[in-house]
Amino acid sequence: MDDLIADIAVVFHWPPSAYDEMTISELIKWHGLAAARTGQDE
Repeated sequence: MDDLIADIAVVFHWPPSAYDEMTISELIKWHGLAAARTGQDE
């Protein structure tokens, strides 16, 4: 879980409090979007 949050934070620069209310599904969705922005999903 920490790796997902770290990857999202690097891309979107959100504060730690932004993740507190997210569900696992939301974290996975945002992680995928972060990966797409950095080309990691290729």
